[in-house]
Amino acid sequence: MRPPPRLLLPALIATVAASTLSAPTPALAAGDSWKVPGKASITVRGHGYGHGHGMSQHGAEGAARQGLSAAQILDFYYPGTTMGKRGGRVSVLISADTTDDLVVRSRSGLRVRDLATGATTRLPTKVGGRTPALWRVRQNHRDRTRVSWRTAAGGAGSWTKWRDLKGNGELSAGNAPVTLVTPAGDRAYRGRLRALPPSPGARARDTVNKVRLDDYLRGVVPLEIPASWSRAAVRAQAVAARSYAVFERRTPRASHYQLCDTTSCQVYGGVRAEHPGSDAAVRATAKQVRLADGQPAFTQFSSSSGGWTAAGSRPYLAARADKYDDWAGNPHHDWSVTLTDQRVESAFPAVGDLRSITVLSRDGNGQWGGRVRSVRLAGTGGRVTVSGDALRFGLGLKSPWVTFRVRSR
Repeated sequence: MRPPPRLLLPALIATVAASTLSAPTPALAAGDSWKVPGKASITVRGHGYGHGHGMSQHGAEGAARQGLSAAQILDFYYPGTTMGKRGGRVSVLISADTTDDLVVRSRSGLRVRDLATGATTRLPTKVGGRTPALWRVRQNHRDRTRVSWRTAAGGAGSWTKWRDLKGNGELSAGNAPVTLVTPAGDRAYRGRLRALPPSPGARARDTVNKVRLDDYLRGVVPLEIPASWSRAAVRAQAVAARSYAVFERRTPRASHYQLCDTTSCQVYGGVRAEHPGSDAAVRATAKQVRLADGQPAFTQFSSSSGGWTAAGSRPYLAARADKYDDWAGNPHHDWSVTLTDQRVESAFPAVGDLRSITVLSRDGNGQWGGRVRSVRLAGTGGRVTVSGDALRFGLGLKSPWVTFRVRSR
């Protein structure tokens, strides 16, 4: 679970600022106010990458290099949680398929299932002497789910009806992957692919992958952590990702799917993301999850803690010093970037011509007083107070754990 995608800034500022400003306000760090001249160069120094809750992925690798096992890494980053077992399946929205149909490439063993009746039928490899190259599931004009096919030579309008279903449709090929055709290109997925309405009665369709939990993890873990990293770190990531998925399964994102495939949940790439190293970690930790009070834990993680994890929404997401995050291969532990005053003004236009930056509160942990909770930007247009996270996303920073140096240009 990497940092969230670039959301619409006004909504993000309103949401994050409100939640942040309601938190207790620790003492300010010395020198947390900067005057900004008419033409300024603003150097932002920072620590960490991401929200900082739970496990630092670079910290997990640092801990593994110091000899910690996967279980010890998880104990450190999720204190008070215990090991448990969970299996089953998850349903994942495939964001790359933005069309209102489900199109897959023909292959041996391909089957269609009518979700209303449960009837499953093997799709033919020959129809009237012709060889289907593609199969499509789509809502037709009579509000029925139509299964159609076309040959490799057929154009976009050359679909031929095979049959109609009474309910929504699902395509699968047993234990073999199915290749989904999307506007962004072909992508193979294990499990089942479903065309489902986003709301009752809607003609639109979303593509949802119903897949076994550990097959899902095979497409997640190598996109969240380098599969070539230390075995203990990759195993810790596998358990954290599995726990996060099971937690989300209990509180689904929508009525027709449980998880998304982007950084808003966990990045999931299907078969093309799989790697032998992470596959081994998934097998070695099969069904292992972290539990809190007997229930799956909310095992958030981010790229780098910067040396302190950030307090989260659960007792086991505690703020604590993280000595494992600082190792030579971590480019995010310490970082800096230089911006112009115009960059800040364009991100927060209500400020006008920027005249000062004042940090109003921090979380109190680590250098400079820790992560910024709220900051005031003042200028000729007025004053704007935003949360540290809103500042981070607005300026494209790695984290809200920052300080500034301002110079004339």
